[in-house]
Amino acid sequence: MTPFFGEFIGTGLLITFGQGVVANVVLPRTKGQNSGWIVISFGWAIAVFVGVYCSAGSSKAHLNPAVTLAFAALGKFPWAQVPQYIAAQLLGAMAGSSLAYLSYRGHFQEPGDPNGKLAVFCTAPAIRHTLDNFVTEVIGTFVLILGVLYIASPSSSLGALDALPVALLVLGIGLSLGGPTGYAINPARDLGPRIMHTLLPIAGKRDSDWAYAWIPIAGPVVGALLAAMVFKML
Repeated sequence: MTPFFGEFIGTGLLITFGQGVVANVVLPRTKGQNSGWIVISFGWAIAVFVGVYCSAGSSKAHLNPAVTLAFAALGKFPWAQVPQYIAAQLLGAMAGSSLAYLSYRGHFQEPGDPNGKLAVFCTAPAIRHTLDNFVTEVIGTFVLILGVLYIASPSSSLGALDALPVALLVLGIGLSLGGPTGYAINPARDLGPRIMHTLLPIAGKRDSDWAYAWIPIAGPVVGALLAAMVFKML
């Protein structure tokens, strides 16, 4: 695969699995209804593992504009390729979101909480407070990117399991830091599905909460650049 399609397919798989596990937990009449936050966190970790594993050979598996920007800021990735990567990540997220929607289309047609249906696609804070929510996303992404920067140059290899450390890192972030905002920590992961929530014919849906949408974009970008600065200093 070319790097563009590597990022597209990897991000698409990431969102298909990640959005799928949220749908399984929050939508009515699913087999996994109400199975809880731990299931969601593990589902997203597996989503990251699959996405990274499938795309690492072709694109180095950024799958996240925050990762791409951090590598570019450190001179580890050419700025000229940044727009291509971010476009692939956003389009992949939209495609993966559509696949997850189609898998649960019948459940979306059931009467249910409009906020829950929105939560399948994108993040929202448990307590809405602009500064707190922004800081939470900055911290979560800072931890992610700092970990990724060290994982990207390991002293030893796990072979086919080299994607596992990143998945475990995301699992830890979800379990430890994900409660306040739902841990977007990836602008494409939030923006692509939010666009699809706006476009898809979902029964009884609410608005897509675009007033909040800038936080899971700006927070991860700031967190990523701060992590790059700290990594360079260290």
